[in-house]
Amino acid sequence: MEERFIEKERFDGQKVKILGETYEPGMPSEKVDWRNKLRSREEKLMYLKTGERYWYSDEWYGSEKRKNPA
Repeated sequence: MEERFIEKERFDGQKVKILGETYEPGMPSEKVDWRNKLRSREEKLMYLKTGERYWYSDEWYGSEKRKNPA
């Protein structure tokens, strides 16, 4: 897959190239199983631990949690 770059202007007016769309066009033909993407048992456990830390940890704030309760 070729990389596509888009030229944008920074806040200071300088032109820079940024990475454009990286997805494949069209609709997926089948459901992708995340378990098949991760090779070893350790990779799967790290994936799950990271997700749990994001949502349930006291020092980490998930997208649905508030830092300061209402």
